[in-house]
Amino acid sequence: MELEIWNLKNNPKYLTWLLAVAGLGVLLLFSMVVSLTLGEMNIGLLDALKMIVGSGDPTSIEYMLVRQVRLPRIILGLAVGGSLSLAGVILQGIYRNPLVEPFTLGISGGASLGVAITIVFGLHLTFGSFVLPLSGFLGAFLIIFLVYTISSRSGAIDIQRMLLTGVMVSFVASSAMMFLMSVSTSENLHGIIFWIMGSLDEPDTSLIWLTLISSLVVLLLSYLFVQALNALRLGEEKALHLGINTNVAVRILFILASLLAGICVSVAGVIGFVGLIIPHLLRMVFGSDYRILLVSSFLLGGSFLILSDVVARTIIAPNELPIGVITGIIGGVVFIVMMSRKKTLV
Repeated sequence: MELEIWNLKNNPKYLTWLLAVAGLGVLLLFSMVVSLTLGEMNIGLLDALKMIVGSGDPTSIEYMLVRQVRLPRIILGLAVGGSLSLAGVILQGIYRNPLVEPFTLGISGGASLGVAITIVFGLHLTFGSFVLPLSGFLGAFLIIFLVYTISSRSGAIDIQRMLLTGVMVSFVASSAMMFLMSVSTSENLHGIIFWIMGSLDEPDTSLIWLTLISSLVVLLLSYLFVQALNALRLGEEKALHLGINTNVAVRILFILASLLAGICVSVAGVIGFVGLIIPHLLRMVFGSDYRILLVSSFLLGGSFLILSDVVARTIIAPNELPIGVITGIIGGVVFIVMMSRKKTLV
């Protein structure tokens, strides 16, 4: 399967894709403006922009709110939402299964278990708060390693075996975490539950920028395998006949998507449905060509999570809901509506 030449004149669909990407970019900017200006304290757009570039009184509440709270949450929302959606569309392409998302393979369970162990044993109090995201990533990485190792036989990846292994490992990790929660103190239990439900309230700006850079790097790298993803839609055997080294492509794509999801979960906690609902929605609009699905999933996933964060911190203000609650409710309802209207395929 050879990629068509990107010629807007001879291939009108590319013009449609270009306009669609531009529209999703406008939606992303709109979500950023909404997140920047709306909240318990509303701030004018021009005033907010001046504060971002450094103008205004650094000691004012509005200045600190924009620079230290809302802007970091917007950047992290873009990075996490885009990453989870991108990881979801890649994994669905690998497994040719529209119900696969980053958390299906046990990534969230492993990260949650790592954080739960850290909180129960008080390691974050001894070594600092950075241990929480680190332990979350290590837990996710351990699950990824187990799933990858168990699913590899004679140097080849068994995709169906990998999927089943991921589901079973996820159950084991979740059970182990529930055991830790049942024997922990009420204070530790509260910390574990709050982390599990997800939040964009990350004070460490270095982790925020690491997540954003990682998401952009994986987005660019994924386009090196767009031909393989399109070929895998026909099945592994047909992809091989088309000259695609499916074994190498699946390995690399699985590692990239899983590690990206692991970074997101370790920083923002468990935020479900983003990697499932966004690819489904875009397939209904654009079809199954990964040349448009990859970038559009990233843009729409970032917009969705940023707007979900606005709802989470305003719906019961001055209190804040975990963002995972909002994405779960919205994602679940939208998914049910989509499934009742049209069958979507990978």
